[in-house]
Amino acid sequence: MQTSRLFEIIYLLLNKERVTAKELAERFEVSTRTIYRDIDTISLAGIPIYTGKGKGGGISLLPDFVLNKSILSEQEQSEILSALQGLGQIQALDTDNILQKLSAVFNKTAAKWLEVDFSDWSFEQEDYWSSFKTAILQKQIATFDYYSTYSQKTHRRAEPIQLWFKSKAWYLKAYDLDKEDLRLFKLTRVRNLEITDEFFGERDMLAISATGKPPSEHQKPDVNLRLLIRSEMAYRVLDEFASVVEEQTKDGHYIVSLSWPEDNWVYGMILSFGEYIEVLEPEHMRNIIRDKAQKIFETYL
Repeated sequence: MQTSRLFEIIYLLLNKERVTAKELAERFEVSTRTIYRDIDTISLAGIPIYTGKGKGGGISLLPDFVLNKSILSEQEQSEILSALQGLGQIQALDTDNILQKLSAVFNKTAAKWLEVDFSDWSFEQEDYWSSFKTAILQKQIATFDYYSTYSQKTHRRAEPIQLWFKSKAWYLKAYDLDKEDLRLFKLTRVRNLEITDEFFGERDMLAISATGKPPSEHQKPDVNLRLLIRSEMAYRVLDEFASVVEEQTKDGHYIVSLSWPEDNWVYGMILSFGEYIEVLEPEHMRNIIRDKAQKIFETYL
């Protein structure tokens, strides 16, 4: 408790020219004697703090004092500023004001070492990310329309818990008030979002989900796939399947083994490779992709 109070006293003095022992004692709910002991401790740590008596007196720091020479090393300062700059890129906190203050305190400029842009290259989408962030922090119930993997539209009323980035996409983990269970929603499938004026309290997430793992929106079981992807699609293999490449053939093609939930999304993913992919196993998936490809062919006759 004392260490926390000492740091807060220092930061208060950095933002004010002068403060009295009585003001500090009232703020921290301690005696003025305790405050003077704290001042002695701060002074012994090498921080130039001094007190003045009489009218206009009080406790203050030397005007040219900067925190970097007394508490944090150069490396620690840089790491703090870099971390805040990174958090600012994903809008996790209102970091601009904090960065400005700490940059002044440390007498250095934060390097712009990171830039993050989660928007799609092809189109602009409504900023549901920021709205859900607000709902999570303020604990406000959200209502929205949602399109499932099977294109079924449902209206949801949920308690937003966490924004989750997984496999190049943003998801919302939320407690569905109608289903009375934890659910996962892909942000690109959310429409007509409204953050209500209703507030919710804490829930025991471990009791709701024993595994602690975000639930999947897929209902069908996984299928073990073995795929041949031609060398023309090498860039996609490296982007999406680098960790599951089984072998590379003499012709430069890739054999990939993986497990995916069997649904329309999987069929679409395979077909997105066009003529540059072949399902080797299982047989029933070969038949499904062949039939779908035949229907596509017939569409253009």
